[in-house]
Amino acid sequence: MSTAATTAVAVATEDTVARQGFTQVLNAEWIKLRSVRSTWWTVAALVGLGAGLTIVMCWGNADWLASPDADESPGAFITWGMMIAQITAIVLGVLAVTSEYGTGLIRATFAAVPRRLRVLAAKALLVAGLLFVVGTATALIGYFGGNYFLDREGIGMALEGDVLRSMYGSGLYMAGLGLLAVAVGTLLRHTAAAITITIAVCFVVSNMVALIPGDFGLFLERVMPGNAGAVIATPVSFNPNLLDAWLSFAIFAGQIAVLMTLAAVSLRRRDA
Repeated sequence: MSTAATTAVAVATEDTVARQGFTQVLNAEWIKLRSVRSTWWTVAALVGLGAGLTIVMCWGNADWLASPDADESPGAFITWGMMIAQITAIVLGVLAVTSEYGTGLIRATFAAVPRRLRVLAAKALLVAGLLFVVGTATALIGYFGGNYFLDREGIGMALEGDVLRSMYGSGLYMAGLGLLAVAVGTLLRHTAAAITITIAVCFVVSNMVALIPGDFGLFLERVMPGNAGAVIATPVSFNPNLLDAWLSFAIFAGQIAVLMTLAAVSLRRRDA
């Protein structure tokens, strides 16, 4: 190929990359996300666990919650299943990133989209959007199913105030966990490691820090990601030591922002 032809090809390639908008990247990432079966199996598990377990817990505890012996509020049970379903949000977020590293497809992705941060932003937006919609819908299904049994005992909860907030709050929490998982997956690039570490930090460590005595232990308990994020997803938390819903979520959002920033820096500096 002549020098002039080579130069023309290089200029055309650069022009194509320059004109490549975020919408095109978003469409490509959406095709990837929706075309793999793991996405929809994970979404189905989120709905099944989140709504199904909430309904079962309300059915099984409605009599007790209506009795004088109850030491918990019905509000602590109306989104109970979301505490388990949150694991699926982490799995979805991690797989959205690490599956491409596992197959080597990420090299083709970056060859097509040299501006890597656009790829990360597209993945993050799609994962967060999907989990917010599915998480909110799941919480509503669980509410209507579970509240039926609470209503029969005269302790039903109206869809307003903190109950309403916990519905879209469940969506926000699922979206936040998805973003957290995207960041960890980008940093580690290994599916098993990313899922294990994220679940361990959000659920295991978040509960274990309660064993640390004193104000430092209380501080850690309040700011751990699994605790700080989950408060917004329930009308009444099982843990009275945690901060208010929106303050806790602000802490959780700050942690996500830090991790996403680290993931962005890592993505730009490391080889694919």
